Amino acid sequence: MRNRWDENEAPADGDLLDQCVYVSRLLGADPDLVLHGGGNTSVKTVSRDALGRDVDSLQVKGSGWDLATIQRPGFAPLRLARLREILEAESLSDSAMMNELRCALLDASAPDPSVETLLHALIPDTFVLHTHADAVLTLTNLDDGEARIREALGEDHIAVPYVMPGFDLAKYCRDQLRGRGDALPQTMILLRHGVFTYGESARAAYDRMIEVVGRAEQYIAERTRAARSTPTPTMQASPSETTAPDILDVASLRQAVSRVAGVPMIATRSADAASAEFCYRPDLATVSQQGPATPDHVIRTKRLPMTGRDVDAYAKEYVAYYESQESPDADPPTTMVDPAPRIALDRDLGLVAFGRRPKDAGIAADIYRHTIGIVERAEELGGYRALSAADVFSVEYWELEQAKLRRAGGTPEFAGEVALVTGAASGIGRACVKALVARGAAVVGLDVEDAVTSIAPAPDYLGVVTDVTDSGAVKDAIAQAVDRFGGIDMLIASAGVFGPSRAMSDFDPQQWHGTLSVNTEAFAALLSQVHGLLKLAPRYGRVVLIGSKNTAAPGPGAAAYSASKAAATQLARVAALEWAGDGIRVNVVHPDAVFDTGLWTPEIIEARAAHYGMTVEQYKRRNLLRTEVTSEVVGAVVADVCGPSFRATTGAQIPVDGGSDRII
Repeated sequence: MRNRWDENEAPADGDLLDQCVYVSRLLGADPDLVLHGGGNTSVKTVSRDALGRDVDSLQVKGSGWDLATIQRPGFAPLRLARLREILEAESLSDSAMMNELRCALLDASAPDPSVETLLHALIPDTFVLHTHADAVLTLTNLDDGEARIREALGEDHIAVPYVMPGFDLAKYCRDQLRGRGDALPQTMILLRHGVFTYGESARAAYDRMIEVVGRAEQYIAERTRAARSTPTPTMQASPSETTAPDILDVASLRQAVSRVAGVPMIATRSADAASAEFCYRPDLATVSQQGPATPDHVIRTKRLPMTGRDVDAYAKEYVAYYESQESPDADPPTTMVDPAPRIALDRDLGLVAFGRRPKDAGIAADIYRHTIGIVERAEELGGYRALSAADVFSVEYWELEQAKLRRAGGTPEFAGEVALVTGAASGIGRACVKALVARGAAVVGLDVEDAVTSIAPAPDYLGVVTDVTDSGAVKDAIAQAVDRFGGIDMLIASAGVFGPSRAMSDFDPQQWHGTLSVNTEAFAALLSQVHGLLKLAPRYGRVVLIGSKNTAAPGPGAAAYSASKAAATQLARVAALEWAGDGIRVNVVHPDAVFDTGLWTPEIIEARAAHYGMTVEQYKRRNLLRTEVTSEVVGAVVADVCGPSFRATTGAQIPVDGGSDRII
């Protein structure tokens, strides 16, 4: 456990909130302490109300903010006196508690305060830090967890048995701390939940956190080394971390999970050695079915992972779990979430995480990779024992989580779906990437240019430098796409070359073959490589070829380009005929005069304009509508063609050219 405090970077002592931001980011920078929105921090300070009066306040991390990136607006300012009044209540539902917390805010525009706000208010120290440190969770998820914590940390701490977060936890701690006065140890361990440290300065609270977690790590390291010194014959050989499964196996699993979830899902495969080795444990069916390291994780990972690939069996067991734990007297009644797994553990596939968006799948994967480490160390120390199903269910179906589901708005059009775009670094391909990402798709972009890697931000985008004429490189890129997102639902074939104008009497075989290689042959090869994945698309497969007006109305000097686009269009039409039975629709969009693309250089534009006896500006708007056709316009049409409005359309050729008298 590394102490990251840097006096040269830390804010001055005078600004307590800035110090809280700084220490929060230090905690958030270490995934062994907190993951993806986990943990919370606070500082007690003086705020100014609307009447200009100084008010003792608690600035606490707001819901939805991540400690790794939190800023000042991420803290909710509350009246400390009011919080301490709320703490005196003997009974309060968590929804009523959250309402009281919002009423205590000094700023109505602030984020919802952390559900553990009252516990932060209860602790008298100025700075309070809370993490879900892996080392602490490892020790507290043992049958003798409290004794192990005492061995690791000594007596200078308070150990709190697991109590449901929210008002119940705050009330329990209130009763336990009452009468202690100034004799409060600087550490509070919440068994199977996490650790609180606190102090009068941010540095003191942070140093204490690092010390406590470091001592727990040292304790674990010393005892697991001793355990490993005794060989055990139970482990079996596991594959190397580079083992690559059949991409169709991953896509099939994603399809099954999406079917049970009722919506398309992203699947992210973790191929690291630790995950692979865990999936090969002979006792996997036992150690993986204990529950999460802390109930906070259940929202992301479900209570249990799926072992193997029988999604229907998992769903049946989940429904049984829900029905066994649901209370008929719940007010309001709970609504079962979808029964699909969020984590799958399979010997051939490794760890596969599922989510509605790439971010969700990535968070689930990160959490479970840390859970693997916790489980394995705990097993070496005597056996991993998570909370009961009833305790985990209480968090999974917490009234606050159910309220979030009821408030949740609609999802983007292509949420959970994956698009592969070739020629993605510029022009129409780039515009297609932007349009699809904006509508919620996960997108993989291929191009020979390095710029393809930065077209759109992760985690919704993966750019791979690839020559589409190299079938091996394309195969590798598709494998990367399946590892990252689980499959391919949409193919947008935009890669293309135009080349200099050349008359037929000046035929150049090299130019001819080069143009057909990119515009036609690469498209044919790509169709064959993605067909199996498109068949497994959770909703339906789609292909959109970026054709050209030249297919129907070729121009002089563009023989190679016109012929290659016409041939590609024919390939798309044949695919539409052959693949309709697979539910895959194949359409062609024919742009014309889109000059913000890599196909057009200023020299080519000038030459073509001169050929038609026009100025460059006249040539750019030579369509019937006298309108400019941009890459963005074409990208929007492509996204529309991939959408549900075109569900009954395949084999179509759609002009996006402003109107051409030669076509009409």
